[in-house]
Amino acid sequence: MTKKQIGLCNAIIHTASAATAAVGGGLAQIPMSDNLVITPIQLTMAVSLGEVFNITLDHSSAEATVASAAAATVGRALSQVMAGWIPCMGNIINAVTAAGLTEAIGWIIAKEFAREANRTL
Repeated sequence: MTKKQIGLCNAIIHTASAATAAVGGGLAQIPMSDNLVITPIQLTMAVSLGEVFNITLDHSSAEATVASAAAATVGRALSQVMAGWIPCMGNIINAVTAAGLTEAIGWIIAKEFAREANRTL
């Protein structure tokens, strides 16, 4: 990845992570309700990362990309069920988990797209 691509990826991934943290923290007491908002944020992140590397994704490709990188969603669901109901602490745990997983998913996708872009050169 070039410095410019790394900078763009940082901005995209960190923005998506902050957004998912806000959603995850705000909806911690309602199990799995945040998925309705977090998933579109992650899909948008995947599409935006594709644009950095001149890779065009349609909606189903973006869904597949996020799904393949999101195996850790099980861990997030587990943490939400176990701690999400605890006022304040559940919100913090859910926010940190959502942001951390989005960050990890974003970098997995970015590195894969960088490899893909280098193959086509």
